[in-house]
Amino acid sequence: MNADKENILQQVRDTLVELFDLEPSEIVPQARLYDDLDIDSIDAVDLLIDLKKTTSVDLTPAQFKQVRTIQDVVDVLAELSVKA
Repeated sequence: MNADKENILQQVRDTLVELFDLEPSEIVPQARLYDDLDIDSIDAVDLLIDLKKTTSVDLTPAQFKQVRTIQDVVDVLAELSVKA
């Protein structure tokens, strides 16, 4: 994983810990949002809103709907930050 993705992973980890009281050790790239971290659709919207604020990436609900794992979130944010 490159440095940009590492930074994004850390931002996602920090956001999840802050919003949902998750343990940082649980937030690994292969962790599934819904199955492993118990993030439901309402939580996902909160996560989307917070990530838009903290990353300054214009992430749409449609783009976010495709994510399943922490790595998916990191990849989408990395891709969009390059385009920004």
